[in-house]
Amino acid sequence: MRQAGRYMAEYRAIRKDHPILEICRTPELAVQVTLQPIERLGVDAAILFSDLLIPLEPLGIGFDFVQGEGPRIDNPIRSTADIDALRPVVPQDDLSFTLETIRLLRKELDVPLIGFAGAPFTLASYAIEGGPSKNYEHTKALMYEDPASWHRLAEKLSVCVRDYLLAQVEAGAQAIQLFDSWVGVLSPGDYREFVLPHTRRILDGLLECGVPRIHFGTGTAGILSSMRESADVVGLDWRVDLGPTWEALGHDVAVQGNLDPLALLAPRDVLFAKADAVLAEAAGRPGHIFNLGHGILPQTNVDQVAALVEHVHLASSRASPPP
Repeated sequence: MRQAGRYMAEYRAIRKDHPILEICRTPELAVQVTLQPIERLGVDAAILFSDLLIPLEPLGIGFDFVQGEGPRIDNPIRSTADIDALRPVVPQDDLSFTLETIRLLRKELDVPLIGFAGAPFTLASYAIEGGPSKNYEHTKALMYEDPASWHRLAEKLSVCVRDYLLAQVEAGAQAIQLFDSWVGVLSPGDYREFVLPHTRRILDGLLECGVPRIHFGTGTAGILSSMRESADVVGLDWRVDLGPTWEALGHDVAVQGNLDPLALLAPRDVLFAKADAVLAEAAGRPGHIFNLGHGILPQTNVDQVAALVEHVHLASSRASPPP
């Protein structure tokens, strides 16, 4: 989960000279940043370095990152005319830099490469709100007041994301993760009505690719059963107990998670105890991917992350699967 980032000195050194969007759009830089945590931490897979919002620009939604604030949309969606004006995206042309990054990484990596994209609700919420939001009032207003326009927007986004992920797999990504970072703000009923059809369009469209399809969001305890409908792997944040949640979802689906990222700021004995608690919940059952419940925070000591990886590897090697 967000393997590369400001907690790494190597990443900060690159960011001194290159804005984040320049790194995303320059394959050689994106490759370098993707490889940094593999070389430093010894994790079992690489996560493509990019940004969730990258597909918005070819759609016609400009954005940039504001220091200390995060992404800011140049032209937020405020009308049905704005939705109708969105352009079709051809990933092989419009997002070719990401695909070239994947091709270059496959030549360098000895571990699997995970590609990813943002899910329709999260992309739409940025595009409608104009940036991060606490209450998503503009987004929910569109859902409730003009559901036809909401579904038209979500369909356009889902087609774009599906095609983008298909292109990533064709370029060499060996698994994909669909991030719906903010979807936890929805009720279960609203999720099923306004979001599920569009995420299913994406994940069902990837079924024949034969790569694992991971679906992740935060604050999703109430909608996990819906999220798993088209996923091979369901990401769990730290707000749920992994064991009973997995039992409820069914052990025919894999799960990813779910250590609180703030545990990395705790003393090492506390960190290891919390990691062991997650592993105990998984009980050695096949299909558990140990991971954080969200991204690594910038103030995290990189040595803590490396120690956690080593600890989990050692603990997992000793574990025996349930009878």
